[in-house]
Amino acid sequence: MKDGILILNKTQDWTSHDCVAVCRRVLRLKGVKKIGHGGTLDPMACGVLPIYIGKATRLMEYTDLDDKTYRCTARLGLITDTLDIWGETLEERSTEGITEKAIREALGAFHGEIEQYPPMYSSVRVNGKRLYQYAREGETVEVKPRKVTIREFIIENIDMEKMEVSFEVTCSKGTYIRTICSDLGEALGCGAAMSALTRVASGIFRIEDGVDPEALKTMEEDEIEKFIIDTEKPLVHFGKIEMSEDRAKYFKMGNAIRWKQVKVIEKPKVTDDSLVNKRGRSYSTLYSVFNYETGEFLGTGYYDEKSRQLKADKILVDR
Repeated sequence: MKDGILILNKTQDWTSHDCVAVCRRVLRLKGVKKIGHGGTLDPMACGVLPIYIGKATRLMEYTDLDDKTYRCTARLGLITDTLDIWGETLEERSTEGITEKAIREALGAFHGEIEQYPPMYSSVRVNGKRLYQYAREGETVEVKPRKVTIREFIIENIDMEKMEVSFEVTCSKGTYIRTICSDLGEALGCGAAMSALTRVASGIFRIEDGVDPEALKTMEEDEIEKFIIDTEKPLVHFGKIEMSEDRAKYFKMGNAIRWKQVKVIEKPKVTDDSLVNKRGRSYSTLYSVFNYETGEFLGTGYYDEKSRQLKADKILVDR
């Protein structure tokens, strides 16, 4: 089984851990040792869940920053403790007098950079403890708002009979769609709770490229490999560098390469120097590195301005 990324189309009632467990059972029979997932989905949510296979697991941190696209439905007039219909109902309010025009005007606030308060039933940490742990124990804790970015917001349907609003939103990491629903209800004065959620895209990964986790159980190795995306494909925001076979061998050993000895095919698309990886290296300096004689993806590297060299960030091939 080759390394790469398998896109699962997670179904409702499955946890992200359930999906990984299935992949572990199936793929380990085919010789895979390392498996991980990117971008946790709540059990009641559906859609794109990337599964990283083999050496591709080392790239998970890079794609963690990718934008996500969701399709969501919000039910007006309902307030729950979890901000969705699967939580405990706290209050039901009248929606009388609310118009489609008012709904559209309220939804107009969700664009660009906004502030959100994370839901109490979420994995956000406060003082080293996750918010859902405070909530389950009945404790209160001060939660600070966080800035997130809404790239695109499309109203798909407003059902005035059912008082449900469906929309598609493309947003930055850390955006809570449940909070958007709750904030919409707050703006309208009637409350609202999320009633359906599907992640249709995560970075370059699309729902139409996914495979059902149940179907995976019965697939042969060659069938599964048709769904596996090459390890380097999601690194679309990185620059691209090529080097000779001789320099590639040197790079594989973890050695720095003089800048004049590499060929820059593309420059990094990230311009925000504040975005850094776990080793403190700015994404604006990162490149995917290839052997131009063989086309082999070697790993990732960064431009060290002080030494004017390409240094390895992660090497993904054997020495």
